[in-house]
Amino acid sequence: MIRISLQGSVMARPHLSHFGIFVRDIDLIERFYTGVFGLLATDRGVGKTFRNQLVFLTGDPRQHHQLVLSGGRAPDSPSTVMQLSFTVESLDELRAIRDKALVAGATSLIGLNHGNAWSIYFDDPEGNKVEVYLDTPFHVPQPCGEPLNLELGDEALLAETRALVETLPGFMPRDKYVAELARTLD
Repeated sequence: MIRISLQGSVMARPHLSHFGIFVRDIDLIERFYTGVFGLLATDRGVGKTFRNQLVFLTGDPRQHHQLVLSGGRAPDSPSTVMQLSFTVESLDELRAIRDKALVAGATSLIGLNHGNAWSIYFDDPEGNKVEVYLDTPFHVPQPCGEPLNLELGDEALLAETRALVETLPGFMPRDKYVAELARTLD
């Protein structure tokens, strides 16, 4: 946790650690997230405070859960999730997740080149929007979203992205942006 002193007071800035979503068919959605993302169910049961069926999922041994699935979403209710975002380490992993998600029932898949990230977006089987992305070595102010062609080789995609971002106001190398943001947050 980062602490910032503001006029003699201390403000805590907590780190986002996990999120939960209401689902209609908890078994279907558990299979989707364990199958596509390799998450592991660490616990399950009916909550004592929140009286819903719960499934806790993680992909990180340091975190008991990163995603909580909660039963109780009404059958006809639309998703209120703007997006659930996951990161990957390589373009090959991004392509693999795209392929696994489609096989597992994802719909409405699109790819966007944000300049600072290569992203795919799709709806899970209950219509929750999911983003999977990989940071690029660049920063550009957002929003920025050009079509992403994952059929390009890694070097070709990097060159295409560099050509895109170098023309945009506010472009800088990612490491410079991160250093500037760190100074601002201190």
